Amino acid sequence: MVHDHTKALERILDHRFTDPLLPIRALTHRSVEGAPSYERLEFLGDRVLGLAVAEMLYTQFPDEDEGALARRHAHLVRQDTVARVALSVGLGTLMELSKGEEDLGGQSNPSLLCDVCESVLGALYLDAGHVKAQAFVRTHWAALIDEDPNPPKDAKTGLQEWAQGRGLPLPTYAVTDREGPAHKPLFTVTVTVKGEKPEAACGASKRVAEQAAAEKLLARVLGTSGI
Repeated sequence: MVHDHTKALERILDHRFTDPLLPIRALTHRSVEGAPSYERLEFLGDRVLGLAVAEMLYTQFPDEDEGALARRHAHLVRQDTVARVALSVGLGTLMELSKGEEDLGGQSNPSLLCDVCESVLGALYLDAGHVKAQAFVRTHWAALIDEDPNPPKDAKTGLQEWAQGRGLPLPTYAVTDREGPAHKPLFTVTVTVKGEKPEAACGASKRVAEQAAAEKLLARVLGTSGI
């Protein structure tokens, strides 16, 4: 049975819903049988968040080029960052999950926290419009933007600097697979750093796949090294 956590969600959002079904749907995971899930709202909320963050960055950093803004944006809308916001405002405890998902720790799962935060933003946008949704993003992302005055480095640069700082050879990248038609290829790239287990990732271009593979390896080595 789905519980009605509408009042708690309305306090978080500082908004009273006119559509009573929206907040319930926004909090309901697909594992709950017989109830509509938040997946469609999540799709919408992802775009709402992306636009709101882009507007904030465009205004706050008038002298930065597109590349720097793009790196900031990618960092601010990534799963871990969005999950951080969801956890800080208490969305985890409001999620409706099956017992199986709860037993697996779903209320603190970064992927689910990110999903529910985006779905809530989608519901807020539908019920109150862009200005209200943007206000929520401004409130909870402003401090995240201010955490680092410099734009994040792209993953390939970060991995290269990590390797150089330890006296290791530069990372190497190799295309290990290519699928799909010529007009829409999908590349798999593997990145290797001496002494580390390689990581592979896919992308619509070699550059995208290289960045994705570098990001995976960099995240792993930073996590294991404690840096």
